[in-house]
Amino acid sequence: MSREGVVRAVDKAMDFTVVLGFSEIGSDLRRRMHGWDTPRVDGRSVMVTGANAGLGKAICLDLARGGAHVHMVCRNREKGERARAEIEIETGVEPGLHICDLSDLDSVRNFATGFVDRGTGLDVLINNAGVMPPERVHTDQGFELTFATNLLGPFLLTELLMPALRGDATGQFPEADGPGSAGSGSDGTRAAPKRVVMMSSGGMYSSGFSLEDPQLEDKQYKPTAVYAHTKRAEVMLADEWQSRAEDGDPVFCSMHPGWADTEGVTDALPAFNRIVGPILRTAAEGGDTAVWLAGATEEEAPGGEFYQDRESRPKHRIPRTRESAHDRKRLYELCAELTGLASA
Repeated sequence: MSREGVVRAVDKAMDFTVVLGFSEIGSDLRRRMHGWDTPRVDGRSVMVTGANAGLGKAICLDLARGGAHVHMVCRNREKGERARAEIEIETGVEPGLHICDLSDLDSVRNFATGFVDRGTGLDVLINNAGVMPPERVHTDQGFELTFATNLLGPFLLTELLMPALRGDATGQFPEADGPGSAGSGSDGTRAAPKRVVMMSSGGMYSSGFSLEDPQLEDKQYKPTAVYAHTKRAEVMLADEWQSRAEDGDPVFCSMHPGWADTEGVTDALPAFNRIVGPILRTAAEGGDTAVWLAGATEEEAPGGEFYQDRESRPKHRIPRTRESAHDRKRLYELCAELTGLASA
């Protein structure tokens, strides 16, 4: 077997075991096997939600290191300013900071329309913000908080930012494999498409999505179950967007970061953290694939796929989680109705 065949076999085996594939062990081995470098995203305009801590902050940091124009979207101004200052000190690059509460549809609408009206260009949107509250909480608009933050807010944001996300992408990146490889130009650079990335979770493997009870109001509240439910929906939405994409539209995909050592994990899942804490990935390792996707060509990372550690992964591990194309269409229509886009 060739070296490439061995590498792929080892990679697939790690993915199958979950513990190896999702932990720092998998990230470290894959990085060594594939010889990953920090991706270059020179000149790209990239927006990251949930950017003041955890995965979002780590993604912004590596995007800035890679040459991107970074737009940090945060709910809390004080935390956002602190994170922006730390990134500037680390990289010498000052990201843009935008204040928006993804759980509040009015906040999303005001931010997105203002961003588009200013004519600001955008190449990549990374929908990273997410919550897992310990108890059932409803927003002022009547939606369960996890459902609103993880699904409705990102849906509305993406739809309203589409005028900025359509058209030609900006930025040219050094061609890693030399001129003439897939996606490269004659000058030794390669162009990447505009892209929308949904930051899902490995937890979505345990869940399908209920269109009959989309906010799981009819069941006893279990934070991890509600969270996984919305994370499955994010993957479904990315697939539905990709199926609707026309010429000039961005490429849509989803991903999961593996098990990363962030406040969200340590605070929401203390028992899980006690067990697997020693092998959790760093936030940077968890966010690496998002940074890679921001600069990947369509040949390297086609739309409609679910990525982890720079590779397309299965979207389902158990049959009961599978959905149909009609289900994905119904989910899109539900989100459009609940966010008011269906009547716009």
